[in-house]
Amino acid sequence: MVRGRATGWFVGVLAAVCALLVGPSVPSGAGSLPVVEPVRDIVPNRVMTWNLCNPCEESDVRRAAEIARFAPQVIGLQEACVRDVERIREHLERLHGLVYHVEYGPVLRNWSRCGGAPWRPGAYGQAVLSAAPMTDAVNTEYPEGGSEDRGYMAVTTTVDGRPVRVFNTHLAQRRQESVRAEQTRVLAAAVARHDRAIVLGDFNAVPDAPELTAVWDLAADANPRCHPSAAGPCETTTDWHTRFDYVFLRGGIVPVGHGVHPTPYSDHDLVHADLDAA
Repeated sequence: MVRGRATGWFVGVLAAVCALLVGPSVPSGAGSLPVVEPVRDIVPNRVMTWNLCNPCEESDVRRAAEIARFAPQVIGLQEACVRDVERIREHLERLHGLVYHVEYGPVLRNWSRCGGAPWRPGAYGQAVLSAAPMTDAVNTEYPEGGSEDRGYMAVTTTVDGRPVRVFNTHLAQRRQESVRAEQTRVLAAAVARHDRAIVLGDFNAVPDAPELTAVWDLAADANPRCHPSAAGPCETTTDWHTRFDYVFLRGGIVPVGHGVHPTPYSDHDLVHADLDAA
């Protein structure tokens, strides 16, 4: 009997040690998994932009669940760490049945934002997820980033059966209007080379800000009532009740629906548009 009790004690200790070494079965940082019905189909011709908020230490499982609520065909992410996006993409497929291609647009390596070893910090910037393959990816840093490096990335993918150039950007922080004006000049010059384009991003500027003039001259907001002279129809997209996040459309791409969706997992809302690009 004594020998049996000793054996049982040893097995219990061994199991506890194995549990510590192997770790939890849920993804790191997930806590309890959100209760989400698996999504089996991506919504065709839906695009979305979302600033993830960084550093905010949010669970990538929950970020993936937020994206899965709307299942866009194309999504532009800002303030994105490559490692986080890798995990978000994995969770979208494994937990929600949504399969995406990915392209990255890092503008800097930053340990405080993206972790990693101090001598090899994680890459930080933009990313684009697309259900359809992407080609001709470019990543461009703006000549002047303001208080932090900023840039835009661009890919060509298929929306509504037609090739479209998709841009994703994050402009300089608030109260850096002159820097943003130069950044939008660079961005607009790139967008103008394409007859059909979708421009996603966090512009850190309200619709009537002078620095956005170069973009408004080329494209329209996915909300037809939102424009620089609008008195109120532009929905706010941030926790401080400003409109900073946009889906701009160029070249006959018509919005057939749009929405702004508050989320507890970022200080920016998710912004989506359903499009007719035929």
